[in-house]
Amino acid sequence: MEGEKIPIINLQENNSSQKIKEVCEKMGYFRIINHEIPTKLMVASGSFHFYNPNKVASESFCPYYNHNKVVSGSSMMLFFAKNSNVQVGLEWEIIEEYTQAIQKLGIDIVSKMLGDYSSQVCVTHFRMNKYNITRNSAGSDGIGLHSDASLITILQDDEHLGGLEIVNPSGKLVPVDRLPDSLFVILGDIAMLRSNGRYRNVQHKVECKDVGIRLSIATFIKPSINEDIEVHSKFIDVDHPPKYVPFKYEELRRLRASNKFYCGQVLELLRCKN
Repeated sequence: MEGEKIPIINLQENNSSQKIKEVCEKMGYFRIINHEIPTKLMVASGSFHFYNPNKVASESFCPYYNHNKVVSGSSMMLFFAKNSNVQVGLEWEIIEEYTQAIQKLGIDIVSKMLGDYSSQVCVTHFRMNKYNITRNSAGSDGIGLHSDASLITILQDDEHLGGLEIVNPSGKLVPVDRLPDSLFVILGDIAMLRSNGRYRNVQHKVECKDVGIRLSIATFIKPSINEDIEVHSKFIDVDHPPKYVPFKYEELRRLRASNKFYCGQVLELLRCKN
């Protein structure tokens, strides 16, 4: 199947902010190039030569996304990672340099979407995934269809094996082709809410297409757990009143998990009652 035509944003262009806003409304996903994260750092972080997920077990991290237990991985929050046992088996200096660079990039992208976000408390949740795809698991879902409870998710693809699929604006599930040295950005539920429904959150999944080891890195830029979330004032006017009630991020996560609303349905529970 031919991959979806993905918008490509060159962050070094003067009009990159406007282009990001446009694709956030129309698509909810895009690739970025010239993002100032050195290729050698991406290669080192993505190689996993230093990474043994058995030492930092987290197969139960997202069991509702990983029914077949094809994917294993480690997760860490940037703000407490230095005190975490996740350090075991990792070249920590590489991971720390990568997470700091990707966090800076993520906040820059969010600022282009919503206005200056540098003063906001953003949590960077950094997850490395290893898919052990066998002949028995090929053709199954590595991670099932879902949207992310984040502002944005930044994905670093496997260099060799594909499998990422997204739901495009027409509602069709389509594969995403890889592009060397680029990063793939997906908007989450919080981006849709903060933009008063103007930006599109994106459902996506990973299919185990080919036998082998598939490696990826996902970075989630999201609010702190106790942050009050509401529609951004720049998306509100007389003709566009708030569509969503204010709430704490912790409440969204609770509603999402308790109702098993993993594809953005939780936003309907937070709509204003007119």
